[in-house]
Order: sequence, then C-alpha cells, then structure tokens
Amino acid sequence: MTLNLAKKFKDKKTLGELKNKDREAFIAVYDQYVGDIHRFVYFKIGSREEANDLTSMIFLKTWNYIQANNLENSKTLRALLYKIARNAIVDYYRENGLKLEISLDDNKNPVEVLDEGQDLAENLENKANLDLIKAKLPLLKDEYREVIVLKFINDLDLREIAEITGKSKGNVRVLLHRALNALRELINEKES
Repeated sequence: MTLNLAKKFKDKKTLGELKNKDREAFIAVYDQYVGDIHRFVYFKIGSREEANDLTSMIFLKTWNYIQANNLENSKTLRALLYKIARNAIVDYYRENGLKLEISLDDNKNPVEVLDEGQDLAENLENKANLDLIKAKLPLLKDEYREVIVLKFINDLDLREIAEITGKSKGNVRVLLHRALNALRELINEKES
C-alpha cells in the first residue's frame, strides 16, 4: 500500500513539474514510457514505421494536454499516456480507413508475454503454446485483444486499464475473464 502511495506522490510531483514546463521531467517521462507506449501502438497498428510516428505524436499530444491544464480526469501519468495513445490509434484508423492487421511473429519486434499467475499463463512455459497463443490472439475481438495486451504484455493493473478504456474496474475484470476464456476456446479448437 505504501508503494502505491509513493507512486501516486511521485506521479503527482512529475505532473506538477510537467505543468510548469519542465522539459527535463518530460524527457524522463518519455524515457520511462516510450518502450511501453510504442509496443502498445505497434500491437494496434502493425507497422513499425507508423508506430514510431504515432508514438512521437502521442508524447507531443500528452505534453500539449498537460500544458492546457486538462488533468482533472487523469489519476496517473501512465494511464493518461495510454488513454491518449488509445485515442490516437482510433483517430489513425478513422483517418486512414484501415483495418487492424498485426503479426505477432515479427522477429524484429518480439513480444514478451508476462506471467501473471493465471491458468493461461502456465501454458506460456511451453514454446509451442506461446506460438499457438500468438497465432490465436489476432482472432479475438478487438476489445478482448486490447485488454489482454494491456494486462499481460504492457503489465497494467485493472485500475489503469479501467481508466484507459473508460470502463469500471469490475467491467474490466469481467472483460479480461471473457477474453481469456475466448482465447482458451480458440486454443482448445486447435487441440480438438
């Protein structure tokens, strides 16, 4: 609990520094989160070059958002970044009229799936199961894929995912449960 309090305090302090146009604080935020945001964008866009451009734009939008003092709805800096990233991705698809096509087998951008102690995570020990999960993940509904990526790949907690998606923490928990069940069903189809 004290770790969460310390994190919140540091987040608020950093947000205060950013509001005061502290460029060093912004560089530190960029360095801390650029990899996670890029990975999130890449999973949604599927193109490394486009993900690079969009990630840069997301950090610029975040800077402008903070400077405009629009922080009343954001509880954490990380959640704010993901929310802006999510909105930028939606805008990207609207503007370009594209469909999402991603490859989880891209050797240039390997995916590290984090073990959260779930039943499904036990299967990640086996390379064949990981390959099967990678093959089945794009077959899930967008919202299912999104919560799985946010939780297991970007290592966000339920509260942060709720803030990013605009859903309650309980709804996110149910959505994640359904997503894992849907993924399990797709994997079991292969075994049948």
